[in-house]
Amino acid sequence: MAFIDRSSEALEALREQLANPRRCVVVTHQNPDGDALGSALATAGLLRTNGHQVQVLAPDPAPPFLGFLPGVQQVIDHRRNASQCELAIAGADVLFIVDLNRLDRTGGLEQAIRASSAPRILIDHHQDPEDAFTVAFSDTASCATCAMVADIARALGWEQHVDKDVATCLYTGLVTDTGSFRFRSTDGHAMRTAGWLMDLGVEIEQVHQAIQDDNTASRLRLLGFLLSQRMTVLEEERTVLLTLSREDLAGHQHQQGDTEGFVNYGMSIRGMRLSAFFMERADGVKLSLRSKGSLHVDSFLREHFDGGGHVNAAGGRFNGTLDQAVERFRRLLPQLLATHPA
Repeated sequence: MAFIDRSSEALEALREQLANPRRCVVVTHQNPDGDALGSALATAGLLRTNGHQVQVLAPDPAPPFLGFLPGVQQVIDHRRNASQCELAIAGADVLFIVDLNRLDRTGGLEQAIRASSAPRILIDHHQDPEDAFTVAFSDTASCATCAMVADIARALGWEQHVDKDVATCLYTGLVTDTGSFRFRSTDGHAMRTAGWLMDLGVEIEQVHQAIQDDNTASRLRLLGFLLSQRMTVLEEERTVLLTLSREDLAGHQHQQGDTEGFVNYGMSIRGMRLSAFFMERADGVKLSLRSKGSLHVDSFLREHFDGGGHVNAAGGRFNGTLDQAVERFRRLLPQLLATHPA
């Protein structure tokens, strides 16, 4: 059963916004992943089919392994085309914000979005969305934003507009955010949605190969280095720490997207219930957490590392050095574990 009722207030408000041809801009978050780009491109495809002008924007370029997504080459990123992005937002009649809960996650696009008077339509499944949207489709129980876009399309009666390209984008988001349908967020509705998209012609081997098996030699060497030289197993705390400094990344020819999924390797160690991955960048340290069961990490990151996300999968950031970030995390770890005993 779809998460959205065909008579919901949000859906009626969306219908009203799209009653006439509009200039639409679709925006997603920094370092976009498969669910971010999949939901943005699928939303854009559906809007175009229904007579609207659409431009997809992202704060950062798409990672190379998502280059197969239909329409990804037309995405404009703020890092390389700031003025073009800002002009697009300034000229928009409607802004669609997908796969993020806070406007600061749009990076360099945030200021232009806040300055725009255009209605903001949120489609997202993360915890605690910011109160900054005209119309909000927010469902933390949904496995992926792409699943929500699929539900909205069907609620609007747009099933006939979900072609192979749109279906491929939506399926990619489902695969990304469910860990290839193995995370606990995967439910029967997610599987039925995946089946519907497959029936529309999605080449599932292409999608899974791109997400799981599209490696460069330097990425595999970086992963090997991380696991052999930069992994600390805290047996008593059942926690794994994974760290990469800026020097580590530079020494392994790091490219955007290379560290996608690295945090999950800690969770594959028998007996562990928490994996923490720290990556040092020019603007600070990015932190990713994964956990099992009742160990909730979203609120912990929201309180201590300017982050958030899902109950068992969340991200944050730290304005300081890598050593300082790890030291702060280890100091707070006993409190986190005591709050959520096994």
